[in-house]
Amino acid sequence: MATRVIGLAGRPGCGKSAVARALAGRKGVEAIDLDRVAWETYAPETPTHDRLVERFGRGILSDDGRIDRERLGDLALSGAEARRDLDATVHPAVGERLVDLVSDAKRRGVEVLLVEGALLASSPYVDRSVFDRVLWLEASDGTRRARLRSDGREGHADRLDGVGPGTATVVDAEGNLADVVERVRRAMGK
Repeated sequence: MATRVIGLAGRPGCGKSAVARALAGRKGVEAIDLDRVAWETYAPETPTHDRLVERFGRGILSDDGRIDRERLGDLALSGAEARRDLDATVHPAVGERLVDLVSDAKRRGVEVLLVEGALLASSPYVDRSVFDRVLWLEASDGTRRARLRSDGREGHADRLDGVGPGTATVVDAEGNLADVVERVRRAMGK
């Protein structure tokens, strides 16, 4: 059986992580969080780490030489040019790593690989041919803010303003987790 690769995209608080965790608990389903993959790509002594420090300065580094994601995020979200530079540096590296992870999942016979990433549907650096389908989880601002508030991340609510589903299949992410998981499962075609 061929591995199906399903992207889960959406703005902060739409439920991507919770849905991915819930579905990854099922037999034959695994999940990848592209934020974590991105962190790996800019670990110290990697080309991406060096390019980010060159572009954004040593002020993005913590005392141990690692990139402080909060500092990097604040700088990168300070303007359109900075955001473009961050995306142009990190997204290609993440894309390369994703190809390796998908190949590994296929080799191991994973039935469904869920790939969670906010910008899967909109980044020009994402090779969508890797995916069998990309789903965009859509929730109201009120719902997203409430979810983020309960996680102590309400400050992330306005990140990615203006980012939309592009050509992704839109899935209603309102309501409780079980309902959203079922809608995503149906949209996956499984």
